[in-house]
Amino acid sequence: MNHVRNDIRNVAIIAHVDHGKTTLVDALLRQSGNFRDSQVSQDTLLDSNPLERERGITILAKNCAIIYTDPKTGIATKINLIDTPGHADFGGEVERVLGMADGVFLLVDAAEGPMPQTRFVLKKAFQHELRPIVVINKIDRNDARAHAVLDEVFDLFVELGADDEVLDFPVLYASGRAGTASWSLEEPGTGITPVFEAILKHIPAPHGDPDKSLQIQISSIQYNDYVGRIGIGRIYNGRVKTGQPVVIVKRDGTQVKTRVQQLQGFDGLGRKNIDDAEAGDIVALIGLDAVDISDSICDFNDPHPLQATDIEPPTLTMLFRVNDSPFVGKDGKYVTSRNLRERLNKELESNVALKVEETEDKGVFKVSGRGLLHLGILIENMRREGYELSISKPQVILHKVDGELHEPIEYLVVDVPEKSMGGVMELVGNRKGELARMDNRDGAVHLEFTIPARGLIGLRTRMLTATQGTAVMHHNFHEYAPMRGDVPSRGNGVMLSNCTGRVNAFALNNLQDRAVMFVEPTDEVYEGQIVAENARENDLVVNPTTAKKLTNMRTTSSDENIILKPARKMTLEQALEYIEEDELVEVTPTFIRLRKELLTENARKKGGRVKRTVEVEG
Repeated sequence: MNHVRNDIRNVAIIAHVDHGKTTLVDALLRQSGNFRDSQVSQDTLLDSNPLERERGITILAKNCAIIYTDPKTGIATKINLIDTPGHADFGGEVERVLGMADGVFLLVDAAEGPMPQTRFVLKKAFQHELRPIVVINKIDRNDARAHAVLDEVFDLFVELGADDEVLDFPVLYASGRAGTASWSLEEPGTGITPVFEAILKHIPAPHGDPDKSLQIQISSIQYNDYVGRIGIGRIYNGRVKTGQPVVIVKRDGTQVKTRVQQLQGFDGLGRKNIDDAEAGDIVALIGLDAVDISDSICDFNDPHPLQATDIEPPTLTMLFRVNDSPFVGKDGKYVTSRNLRERLNKELESNVALKVEETEDKGVFKVSGRGLLHLGILIENMRREGYELSISKPQVILHKVDGELHEPIEYLVVDVPEKSMGGVMELVGNRKGELARMDNRDGAVHLEFTIPARGLIGLRTRMLTATQGTAVMHHNFHEYAPMRGDVPSRGNGVMLSNCTGRVNAFALNNLQDRAVMFVEPTDEVYEGQIVAENARENDLVVNPTTAKKLTNMRTTSSDENIILKPARKMTLEQALEYIEEDELVEVTPTFIRLRKELLTENARKKGGRVKRTVEVEG
């Protein structure tokens, strides 16, 4: 018999990047009464990964649990909160965890309004038949326009095909940083209690039959050096207890018989051991070595698997290869193809949106992901773990539809001051972008485009340069559409070192008038390394290690003071966007270097400019 668990609510928080999801969770944790002040003193409590804290974004979806006691009735309810990433590249995380929730909070910034990822996460919520509670967040911003944003959210619901019942969504006005929320904009909130009230009133209680055959779907995987893989998922039907024999049903239908060694439930910011759990609970299963994301955990004698979650396919691919530069092994700990293969296979265990294939070339792996940031985070994690590798220029994955090539089209949103609008329109237009919408907002212009994913590679840096750093851009996958023609590549050539040695200030002084330098005096360089961007479109081989010839004569002119311009230091994402087809980014724990694929000048003359084959999926 179907049983409703009124003592539990499972709710996910979804939004565009930087619209305040994790900060709102902080306020809920602090005001729940479940924690001491010292336990919740820091900001963005759930962003535990060092990269998340550095970049200020959520990368991995995370669970926490709050016991909330209704002050009117005195009834305690366990609220399982699921914090999700806001960046489009981590959409795979959002897709899989929505299956654990019975309702969602849709956060929208009171100034920015609905953005590309807002559309994406809302569409996914509708596909899971979840009814959202809209939270207009950051109402304390000086440029907040809450009423206009609410109208835009309503228009977005209509555009995505919401019915009349869904369109009658509840709305809260909140400030996550201040820890306040209210049902009315005219009546400022004094605490976060209205959010708890909304959860109890509008989020459906989970239901399932505890007497039916066991059904758990794994939505997240964690790894622990002591106990191995930990599968996290929701129990849809049945009961599970520690030591129970179960069957893991894989995506392809194969069955693996195993036993639950340990069962854990979520408690505050961590987990605690429990003896048993039933339909409606979100649990962590320990001891299932063969478990993967989307697998079903079923009854040992009567397995009834759930349908596996479909994850949208990757749109971008790169070649990861063993580092073969002259400096290999100087900086990193793991440098062989075996190390690289093991690390990429380990990443596949928890990163469902990633795809790894071996190529015909030895030590070269084709890695596909949802975007540049998705793959960039993987590379950044690998370099911090001590890996050395070289990465090729990102390529979009094309599809063949009825004999015609289709490419991924992204939905691009740009907010820019009115005076800089012309530069943005020119840049996007040159890259085959098409204007879909334009609004004026208090001296700023809000532009929406559809643009090929190829055109986005390298666009951010050029756009910031064209707008003096004032443009704010976001993008999200929109659709596959016919190819839109050629996109211009980098306009300038590069300067290459012709020898191995230490960079000398005297040599840079002679080069800096016709180049933007990437290296500084005393940096070590090798033959074939890119040391500067040439002012012209051709590549130039130079010697950045030339020292001044010493003589016994002293004159005023020969002892001139050398003043060098600061070198341009690139982040990993900027370096990946910058390189061309015949170039690589060399990544080590300490350095990010640009280099030619063929290091010697003779080899480059023989090989010509290498053209990578375009990845096409039929």
